[in-house]
Amino acid sequence: RPGSPIRSATASRLCWLTRPAISTPVSPTALPDPWPTDLRYSKDTKALAVVFDDGVEFVLPAEYMRVHSPSAEVRGHGADERQIVPGRRHVGIMKIEPVGNYAVRLHFDDLHDTGLFTWAYLRELGEKHDDWWAQYERDLADRGLSRDP
Repeated sequence: RPGSPIRSATASRLCWLTRPAISTPVSPTALPDPWPTDLRYSKDTKALAVVFDDGVEFVLPAEYMRVHSPSAEVRGHGADERQIVPGRRHVGIMKIEPVGNYAVRLHFDDLHDTGLFTWAYLRELGEKHDDWWAQYERDLADRGLSRDP
């Protein structure tokens, strides 16, 4: 398969990704998880558009991705250690850094940059956006916290 560009308003070059080689013929349904064909960050809307090779596209706000970062700082080291991150309404992404052939590291403008956003996790963030965002807002309200800094 030909490579797929990752485009970023914060990057000065295109980074090409290639789906891992498959050594034996398989049906399309047996391929690995959907693969991103395009990542584009808009500084204006502070959102990352992710397009997958199966045609599904998500627009993920930077704030949503920051508060659901896959880092230990946010996730903790177990399900009961998850942290609620308040005050990130205006957070943006400064840099998108490819990591191998499986993820990107997002550098947020609040200087958080420790989570690796795998292709599977980006897909999950998109698919579960409405539920996860509603839960985040409930968690803030339950704790008397705000999205505002």
